[in-house]
Amino acid sequence: MYYPEEVIEEIRMKNDIVDVVSGYVKLQKKGSSYFGLCPFHNEKSPSFSVSPGKQIYYCFGCGAGGNVISFVMQYENYTFQEAVKFLAKKAGIQLPEAEYSEETRKKENKRARLLQVNKEAATYFFHQLRSENGRAGWQYLKKRELSDETIRKFGLGFANMTSNDLVKFLKSKGYEDEVIRDAGLATFDEKFGFHDKFWNRVMFPIQDINHRVIGFGGRVMGDGKPKYLNSPETPVFDKSRNLYGLNIARTARKNQIILCEGYMDVITMHQAGFSQAVASLGTAFTEGQASLLKRYTDEVILSYDSDGAGVTAALRAISILKEAGMTGRVLNLEPYKDPDEFIKNCGQEAFQKRLDGAENTFFFEIRMLQKDYNMQDPESKTKFYREIARKLCGFSEEVERENYIQAVAQRYQISVENLRRLVLSYAMQTGYAQPVERPKSGIRKKNTAEEGVRRSQRLLLTWLTDMPSLYPKIKKFITPEDFTEELYRRVAEKLFDQLEQKTMDPAGIIGMFEEEEEQRMAAEVFSTKLTQLSNRQEREKAFHDIVLAVKENSYEQYLAGSGSDVNALKGVIEGKKALEELDKTHISIEES
Repeated sequence: MYYPEEVIEEIRMKNDIVDVVSGYVKLQKKGSSYFGLCPFHNEKSPSFSVSPGKQIYYCFGCGAGGNVISFVMQYENYTFQEAVKFLAKKAGIQLPEAEYSEETRKKENKRARLLQVNKEAATYFFHQLRSENGRAGWQYLKKRELSDETIRKFGLGFANMTSNDLVKFLKSKGYEDEVIRDAGLATFDEKFGFHDKFWNRVMFPIQDINHRVIGFGGRVMGDGKPKYLNSPETPVFDKSRNLYGLNIARTARKNQIILCEGYMDVITMHQAGFSQAVASLGTAFTEGQASLLKRYTDEVILSYDSDGAGVTAALRAISILKEAGMTGRVLNLEPYKDPDEFIKNCGQEAFQKRLDGAENTFFFEIRMLQKDYNMQDPESKTKFYREIARKLCGFSEEVERENYIQAVAQRYQISVENLRRLVLSYAMQTGYAQPVERPKSGIRKKNTAEEGVRRSQRLLLTWLTDMPSLYPKIKKFITPEDFTEELYRRVAEKLFDQLEQKTMDPAGIIGMFEEEEEQRMAAEVFSTKLTQLSNRQEREKAFHDIVLAVKENSYEQYLAGSGSDVNALKGVIEGKKALEELDKTHISIEES
């Protein structure tokens, strides 16, 4: 839903950034700012700063930065709308109601009703597990070595032996048969009539990222079939677009997510401290689940069973992760079958070592591929190398492909040149990829001139933010159009307007940008530490040089793009005069 700018502004103003951030990070005041350990990367020395005056945060270690809304988005992994709702509720601000058609309103009411009945069912199962009826389920979970805290954390429950206890309970709460059925909690057949879908099972509530119960998984006690039973697809439960445990894993701050197969694997890993674990919901890993994971991480570690089915599932998941633009690694749990079994036998530290040494997905694919070839037979070995060459052609980026060629050649005892020729041959025969070209003149030099331009523009904005009194002294020479870097130009337009009004709102300027990277870059402008110079004369020279550098670059760009008509010539002459005047102008900096 779209919220008016004035509503967003009110929410931002009524949520002091220090108050909000201190709810997540332990902050200590130093000077005019607060500092703490960055919640977005691992560090031992505090480099995460929060400025109450500017209402922004910035990490000098990893570069994360923004205003109070972007902090909540980044920490909670919320969308913009979710962050706005969260902060509005925190500040007691009533958001405008969305206007729905009658049909849409009915759908929303139906969804709300299904979520309510699921919550009631989860509560019912939770209490049954702790009753005499749930003794078998409780004993099963204890046999699996789950603590009381873990059982409570995941809301585990039990569905009784009888086949209509839940239906009776939900009806007593006022829920209609249609709602109970549409939530996937009950079914009808001629033998039993309208009865519970789950019975004699340990129950695993499935929650969406906002901790709402959307479905269930049930593990049968004894030898009943099927061993695991999941809720059917419903208006609130789409198996292909949800993951078990993601509501917890998304805030784990581990820079990765472990993807496994079963509910118990997830629960065991969380209990052992690996709270970044999730599992698919009784189905193969899907493109929708990959898209969901991409919101929270760039790296996925696959922790599938080590049997044949697990390997097949891992290979399929690798392909999906690549399509989604994510990197992956594969966890080797041998000689154990799954994470639950491994952790129980070897412990947390051993599992962490396996996690740290998880295998690159490309090498995993090659290792699995090698099993199909007899490496003692020259012909079979050659076919294996050709298959490697085919897979290497899948890397569209030349640098990445060349890196893998060298790594594979070393690992599989083939010369780099021979493997490169195989790749080249396959690429030219199939048109599958462009051949790798060797660099002709060594390493390409960085475009230091371009970076110097960006740095000058960024530093000028930082000076003006730290010392607004400088703005009247340079506005004759510098306008927003002189900032040739688009993001800095947009910042300058807003900042200069605020300085004209004798106000300054860095958090509001950051809020103009929608992309996280743009917000980070804007926050950097307001958080850059200026070099501490020993005296006033040095400071004045440094500032003058930066102003002159920005103006010179602007003039050079104008000169390069100007034509040959009278107006263009006039502009060039005026620009040249302005540069000469600026060069001779002394800009004083009053000592603070």
